[in-house]
Formats: sequence, C-alpha cells, structure tokens
Amino acid sequence: MSSNGHNETGMDTDSNASNTMVYVVDDDESMRDAVRNLLRSVGLNVETFGSAQEFLAFDMPDVPSCLILDVRLKGQSGLAVQEQISASQLGLPIVFMTAHGDIAMTVKAMKAGAKDFLAKPFRDQDMLDAVTNALASDEERREACRSVADLRRCYDSLTAREREVMAFVASGLMNKQIAGEMNLSEITVKIHRGQAMRKMGARSLADFVLKAEALGIKPPQGMTTQARHSRV
Repeated sequence: MSSNGHNETGMDTDSNASNTMVYVVDDDESMRDAVRNLLRSVGLNVETFGSAQEFLAFDMPDVPSCLILDVRLKGQSGLAVQEQISASQLGLPIVFMTAHGDIAMTVKAMKAGAKDFLAKPFRDQDMLDAVTNALASDEERREACRSVADLRRCYDSLTAREREVMAFVASGLMNKQIAGEMNLSEITVKIHRGQAMRKMGARSLADFVLKAEALGIKPPQGMTTQARHSRV
C-alpha cells in the first residue's frame, strides 16, 4: 500500500463506523496487518483471516459489512470464495485486491458483482474509498430488505378478505368489479380496501398497488375472464 493522506476520506469515524464490520482475507500476513491498521485508523471494526476457510467459518454479526479479498489465495481462489458467498445469498459486497494484473480475472469478478478491484500496491485513499462505497452498498441492501420485511409484517396483519381485496386492487379492478368477483356489496369492498390500506400504511391507492407489487402479490386465481379483460 502507498499512503496518500487517508484523512481525506469522507468516511465517518463516529458511531456509524463502529456499527460496521470489514473482513480482510489474505494469506500474506503483512498485507493483512497493513489493511487492518489502515481501516482501524478511521474507526472501523476489522476482522482478518489467513484463509477463505477461516473466514467462511466465522460467525458474522448482523451489521453492514464488506469483504476485502485477495484474488489469489492458497488452497482456494478469491473468485471461488465469491461464488460461495453468492450461492449462500449473503449479499456481502466484495473488494478484490491482487498483485497480478489479470484483466480477464478482473472482468469476471466485476461481472459476478464485485464492488471494486484494486491492484497492489494501491493508495490508502483508494482502499478507503472502495470500503466506504461497499459499506454504503450493503447498508442500502439491508434497508431494502428491512422495508420488504416491514411490508410483510403489515400484510400478515390483514384478514383473508382484506388480502383478497388487495390482490384484486393490485390487478387493476375497480370496487364494483371486485364486489362482483367476491360476491359482496360495493360498500363492503370499500370498507375492506380502506382497512387494508390503513394497515399497510398506504398513503394513496397508487402507493397501495406499489406495496402489493413489492410483495409479489399475484391476481387471485379465481378471477373471471371478464374481469381480466377489463383490467386497467
């Protein structure tokens, strides 16, 4: 690594940094130590590993994280580790580092979702920027997952009738059409729709439909052909 005044980084050194974790996997102990010291100097929590096996066996805390991974490891390549992480659906952003200028390997890693690829020796600032971006990416992913989980909890609070009405609304049917499909009065459908919207925290009908789409709610199987043809 080459230093270039890492105090230029926009990375927080407050509690935001302490609530994240950076993992470093490299079979070169001196490189592990150098990267760990650099990241700790800006307040980040760091765990280092000499092999992929050690890292994969580690019990990772549930906080925004990223992995700094050497592309050539003894026993298992960094690309193979990337494939394992992808298969396990961890969603962990990876910053690769390598002493070998292998363009084909770089392209393969980036296509598989790597956040960055740094050639050794790299500038301190380049590493800090890559880690900052990777941690921000993981926080965004986690926020999206939390949003869907919150929606699912709201959806689970709906009655069977409210869920059915929500599915019909998401299919583009009007209250009168939904009433015909469910053999209910139009006023009853309005009541169910209003209750469902309230429980889902929907600010408008369009927001209600967007939430249904985010949950992957499909048109009810029993919907008539006529209703399907009249969808907006």
